Amino acid sequence: QVQLVESGGGLVQAGGSLILSCAASGRGLSFNRMAWYRQAPGKQRELVADISSSGTRDYADSVKGRFTIARDNAKNTVSLQMNSLKPEDTAVYYCYARALLLSRQYPYWGQGTQVTVSS
Repeated sequence: QVQLVESGGGLVQAGGSLILSCAASGRGLSFNRMAWYRQAPGKQRELVADISSSGTRDYADSVKGRFTIARDNAKNTVSLQMNSLKPEDTAVYYCYARALLLSRQYPYWGQGTQVTVSS
């Protein structure tokens, strides 16, 4: 059973910073892709940033230059450093991890953590 446990959300003023963390359980599993998504009220869930097991990163245009994704393959953790936060970054942020097992891929989601940016 794989579980993703997120932490680090909260309330911050515009211009501030937050760090989100996610730990993926699952003994013996490797996650070839880990990512952060977000969903604002009334909007679809969108990709914020993702990172491959080799460290290749990709970001949504709206967060480039402000957010940084990082991972620790040995610990199966992924983090999202969020700087210069804006009110439009307010959303529930979800951790995502894709496991590779016997040549098949299995997606997993965290429960979500609220990030609120006040103006």
